[in-house]
Amino acid sequence: MGREDAERLKDIIFLSNETFKSELESLLIKNFGSIRNFSDISKIPLPTLYKIFSGDREPNLKTLRKIFEVLKEGEENDKKFIALIASRPVLNMLDESYVSDNENKFLIKEYAATSIEEVFVQSIRAEREGASALVCAPIVSSIVEKVVTIPVVTIMPQKSIQIALKTAAKKLKS
Repeated sequence: MGREDAERLKDIIFLSNETFKSELESLLIKNFGSIRNFSDISKIPLPTLYKIFSGDREPNLKTLRKIFEVLKEGEENDKKFIALIASRPVLNMLDESYVSDNENKFLIKEYAATSIEEVFVQSIRAEREGASALVCAPIVSSIVEKVVTIPVVTIMPQKSIQIALKTAAKKLKS
């Protein structure tokens, strides 16, 4: 991310509407992990972005300038990010675009996977794209650690397990 992606925005502005929408969406997902992350960072409302991608709305000059600024500024912010690999429904529940420790702020980039094979592909992709660490499910984390060189952290659900067990128990009563 950074200057080269901001310059890429200048190039795609002059393409056809369909190509522009597709290229812009790809550029934002590549750099921010999801459109929602970009919306959170840029403060451009999510519905506005979705209307642009669907063709219901043309981006105005103010929106294009904001996109350009955020892409350009992203060079410093995107040096460190944490990859989160999970199914799309789990990723959709994520409320945060960043996570902080006491000293650093890390972008969270989402990588959707629906099979074990996709988890491995997304793990390698995340590492190649510069992820500083990776978070994934316990069923695959020990194997993922063998294919990437970055730290792998396992998701350890607690409340969701109890909720699922209670739901199963209720279903058995019926």
